[in-house]
Amino acid sequence: MSVACAAGTAFALGGVYAHAEAASAPVESVSGATAATTATAVSTASVSDVVTAANTFLATLSTTQKSKVLLGFTEANATAWSNLPCGSSCRVGIQFSTLSTTQLAAAKAVVKAATGKGSGTGYDQVSQILAADDVLGKSASGYGSGNYYLAFLGAPSATGTWQLHFGGHHLAVDLTYADGQVEGATPYFVGVEPSGWTGSDGTTYAPLKGMRDGMLAMLSSLSTTQLAQAKLSQSFGDVLLGPAKDGAFPTTKQGLQVNQLTATQQQLVLAALTPWVQVADDTTAASLLATYQSELDATYIAYSGSSALSSQGDYVRIDGPGVWVEFVCQNGVIYRSQVHYHTVYRDHIRDYGGEFSF
Repeated sequence: MSVACAAGTAFALGGVYAHAEAASAPVESVSGATAATTATAVSTASVSDVVTAANTFLATLSTTQKSKVLLGFTEANATAWSNLPCGSSCRVGIQFSTLSTTQLAAAKAVVKAATGKGSGTGYDQVSQILAADDVLGKSASGYGSGNYYLAFLGAPSATGTWQLHFGGHHLAVDLTYADGQVEGATPYFVGVEPSGWTGSDGTTYAPLKGMRDGMLAMLSSLSTTQLAQAKLSQSFGDVLLGPAKDGAFPTTKQGLQVNQLTATQQQLVLAALTPWVQVADDTTAASLLATYQSELDATYIAYSGSSALSSQGDYVRIDGPGVWVEFVCQNGVIYRSQVHYHTVYRDHIRDYGGEFSF
């Protein structure tokens, strides 16, 4: 069994499960997409389904509950996310554990409408991350899918500017909308512990396996000389641009420039970053991937520790004019026999829809 899989118990979340082995969408799926032509609007897809789901959820809430969900689209609110199980001390919004069964289903429907439909990515991955927290909660207090928060920063609308802000331990989803378009799909923080488990039906779950495998395939394609060029001198115990690190992109790109790679290797770079981008709805993801594909020549890949991505401190990064993706291995905190993963997807231009200057 790989390090990404360990025995445990599966918990259903909104009836959504996926095999860990599910493949992400093929690279070719973006070849016909049109790259974004501005720094902000990355998709012209209608947000009507998201707005409808949001209003349906709001209709189930009391006045007091609505006051926790409908908040201002301020920098303080938008940047209130973490990879820790710190509850409302580090997040805004309404806590899932306080919702009725009907309200919880409506809340999940909002997240589902806003995120990708792929197997192992988008809403499927989000659901598995919450399920992993329920598994973790069997072994330690303070964890569980009830300790996640949903907020709308600004009123959901097909004409105004607002953000769907959702997250908890090991998850932060920030989707920003403006005038019926998706302005930004980042930051997206996703991590997992346990990194894998087996359900009562024998199905194996590993929510970040596709992300790890894509990065591993990219690194494995490099020659000895290329690996030396991509190797960073720094060591990393966590992602560099996690919570409270907004706008802290390195001023100089490091590692191996993608224009030095073969065409096949370049496709592996694009395939590696795809699972992160697919947190967004499918139309937005295709548009973003087309943009990142057009920027590949100016993109860099780098790693630290071992390129095997199996031990504490193994780290890999993709850094382009727009895209920024990090993946790091850490020793388990509760499940000490296996590593767990932290990752983050950011965009140099489109974080929080480009609405704030950091």
